[in-house]
Amino acid sequence: MAPIPFESNEPDDDPEAYAGMPVTAAEERARSRGWTTVRVLPPDAVVTMEYVAGRLNLTAEDDTVVRGWKG
Repeated sequence: MAPIPFESNEPDDDPEAYAGMPVTAAEERARSRGWTTVRVLPPDAVVTMEYVAGRLNLTAEDDTVVRGWKG
């Protein structure tokens, strides 16, 4: 993979730690920790592969986060 051409200001936060949290609480926590964008997706959602620095992606089912990842 090519190096990132600019320094990102991503939070020092573990996206996987959001699993099991209610969606609303996870969104509030993410924003308070510095994520600029929080995207909540249904399971098996089709998403583009572009990487956006500062974005936290959350997969949620039944109002509970099941997965979190950067980008």
